[in-house]
Amino acid sequence: MAVTGAHVLIYTSEPEALRATLKDVLGWPHVDAGDGWLIFRLPPAELAIHPAEGPTYESGVRHQLTLMCDGILTTIRDLRDRGVEVRGEPEDEGWGITTTLVLPGGAEVMLYEPRHPTAI
Repeated sequence: MAVTGAHVLIYTSEPEALRATLKDVLGWPHVDAGDGWLIFRLPPAELAIHPAEGPTYESGVRHQLTLMCDGILTTIRDLRDRGVEVRGEPEDEGWGITTTLVLPGGAEVMLYEPRHPTAI
């Protein structure tokens, strides 16, 4: 048996607007699975396993999509210029610098610049 990939789901009340953001703002390549249902190719990815403890877990989060970048200040400026809502200013978490992107329909994802070795 071979696992050949991962399929990530984001639930939103504004699917068309979020698809447009991923297509037009982030420029992610995609295929149309029919009737405008776009499926996006993700950038290279890695998977981390965290313990079931701490403030994120205790807030109810069980799985999390996080987008990585090389230069968070430049990325935040570019995304804001393209109309993406960035909540607050970046925070130094020690292991990386983070902020939150608010996507159409209120979907929130972390954006971070890692300070640790990455697997990609």
